[in-house]
Amino acid sequence: MTMLRHYLLFLALSFFIPLSCQAQIAKLPWLAEAQTPPSGEFNIAPLKHWQANLDQVITNRKQWQRPSSLGGKSPRETIKQRWLEYLGPLAQSKRTLPKLELLKSEEVEAGDCVIERILVRYEVLPGDFVEAYILKPLEIKRRVPGIVVLHSTVENSIDLPAGIDGRPEEFHGLGAAQRGMIAIVPRNYLWPTNHGIEAKEMAEHFLAKYPESKGMARMLYDAQVATDILAAMPEVDPNRLGCVGHSLGAKEVLYLAAFDQRIKATVFSEGGIGTTFSNWDAPWYLGDTINNSFHHDHEQLLALIAPRPFLLIAGESADGDRSWPYIAKAMAVYRFYTRDPAIAFYNHRTGHPLTKEAEKRSYQWLTEALQPSSNLSK
Repeated sequence: MTMLRHYLLFLALSFFIPLSCQAQIAKLPWLAEAQTPPSGEFNIAPLKHWQANLDQVITNRKQWQRPSSLGGKSPRETIKQRWLEYLGPLAQSKRTLPKLELLKSEEVEAGDCVIERILVRYEVLPGDFVEAYILKPLEIKRRVPGIVVLHSTVENSIDLPAGIDGRPEEFHGLGAAQRGMIAIVPRNYLWPTNHGIEAKEMAEHFLAKYPESKGMARMLYDAQVATDILAAMPEVDPNRLGCVGHSLGAKEVLYLAAFDQRIKATVFSEGGIGTTFSNWDAPWYLGDTINNSFHHDHEQLLALIAPRPFLLIAGESADGDRSWPYIAKAMAVYRFYTRDPAIAFYNHRTGHPLTKEAEKRSYQWLTEALQPSSNLSK
C-alpha cells in the first residue's frame, strides 16, 4: 500500500469512527451548559482556529492533518512526536501482552447485579510486577465496552476503584461493571504494594533504570499495557474502550487518551489540566523541565485527543474555571472534525473530591460515548 493510501485511510478512520458516538453525546441534557464559558475572568469563547506557532494559523482539518511540505509532518504529528520525544524512549517502546497470574476471584453483589472481581498479577516491565483488578458482570451475552480505571493518590490504591474500601464516588471500576462494562484497575508504579505509596523511592528506582524517560512515560506505558489486556479479552469490544481517572488518575488518562487512539472516551477529574496547576514538576511525573525548558502545555494533548469525547471535571482545586481556556483552545480542533464537538467542562465548585453529580456525569459520558453502533462495534 502506498504512503498516500495509508494517509487517506488514516484520514477516513480518524473522521469516521469517533463521529459515530457524537450523536450519543449530544443527547446529554447538560452538554450545552458544559460547553458554555464560565462567567468572570475566564469567560473565553471557544476558538475557531489553532495557533500552531507564531506564523502558522490552522483553520481546518486538512491543514491540521496534512504535512505542510513534501516529506514533512502535519501539525498534529509534530505535536505528537514532540511530546513523545520529551517523555523519553519508554513512551514509544514496543509492548508485549503479559501473562496474567490469577491471585483471587470473588463474586460481589452490587445493586441488582452480580459482579466478578478478579485480582491478577503481571510483569509490566522486565522485573517489575504490578497487580490489577478486573471487574465484569457475571452474565455477559455480547461483547461490551472496556474501561481503563486509573486510581487516585490514596493509600489503598486499586482497592478504591474496585469498590472494596473508600469513597463510593470513586468506585469507578465497580460502577462500570454495574453498568454492563468490563473494567481493569491497574496499580500505579509509585505503590510497591496495594497498600502504601512510596512516591519518592519508587520514582528514584525507576529513573535509575530508565534515566532517559520521564516518570509520566512509565505511567503511560503501564496504562497502555492495561489497555492491551482489556482489548485482548474476548468479552470486550476493542473498538469501544474508554478511560476514567481522578486526581493522579486524571493525569494518567490525559496521556493515555492523547497517545492511544484505541481510547474512544475519557473522563478527567481534578488532575490539573495546566502544567502549573498542580505538581506536574514532581520527579514521578515530568520533572522540573516541564516549567523550565519545555515550553508547551496540555491544550496540545487535548488537541491530539480530538475528536474523541473528553470530559473535564473541576472542583476549584487542581482544576477550576481557569481550566476552561484549555477546553476553549482544543474546541477549535474538535470543530475541524464536526460542528458538534464532544469536549465538555463541568465545575462542581466543592473542592477536590468527586461529588455524586460528578460521578453521575462520568458514567453518563462513558455510557453514551461507548454505545454500540455499526461503526464502533464491528
